[in-house]
Amino acid sequence: MTTAARYRFPVATAEAMADLGRHLGQQGRAGDVFVLGGELGSGKTTLTQGIARGMGIEEHVTSPTFVIARTHPHPGAGPDLVHVDMYRLGSAGEIDDLDLESDLETSIVVVEWGESLADHLSASRLDVRIARSDDEADETRIVDITSHSARWAGILDGLAARVGGS
Repeated sequence: MTTAARYRFPVATAEAMADLGRHLGQQGRAGDVFVLGGELGSGKTTLTQGIARGMGIEEHVTSPTFVIARTHPHPGAGPDLVHVDMYRLGSAGEIDDLDLESDLETSIVVVEWGESLADHLSASRLDVRIARSDDEADETRIVDITSHSARWAGILDGLAARVGGS
């Protein structure tokens, strides 16, 4: 069992949020799970759009709030992106009904609002919590990422060194 490693990235703009996602998506592989949390409008879907771009997925990514889950196929040989919004789900049983475990064989799964509900999906998981600044005039977000795998810890060490995270 790998000890969780924590990282913090200040993100000043929506473009920088998408860029952080792009870096994560470039390193992703089938079986990875990103569990995203944060207030409405904090940047979860923007981060997911960046992850998709980093994976090489060209189709537009929107929040799957009303459809619960949406698959974005990779145009080539890479993994697909399964984007899930658990905001309206109320129990672990409803999550199990989505059968996300079978998607992990060929996909990267991004779960919005999945805190404490999607933790069991994969050991190769990143928990991502996005918080807004207390100053409403400040658009900066603080992105806290917890890695649960040695592979992701190494990737995030390198990313933090490049983009100024800690």
